Amino acid sequence: MPTISMFYGILIRMFFKDVDKHSAPHIHAEYQGTFAVYAIDDGRVLAGELPPAKHKLVAAWVEIHKDDLQADWALAVEGRKPFPIRGLDQ
Repeated sequence: MPTISMFYGILIRMFFKDVDKHSAPHIHAEYQGTFAVYAIDDGRVLAGELPPAKHKLVAAWVEIHKDDLQADWALAVEGRKPFPIRGLDQ
């Protein structure tokens, strides 16, 4: 459940042990008590919902950092700590 990025009040976490619930590699995004799960491969929402403006930011961030996210997922599945990924506001 490490936080791998933060930008514009959005926390991005990678919970790799919940593959039974979401079989695709994914991230969890949280913004002011709202939550959504995004697939890494195409940025689609697997569960939950963020405010529309924040959803657009997360979807863009996933697209920009797809390779980094896939590498972090591989590390996490091996039980290793994923690396932080730069946010959109950095």
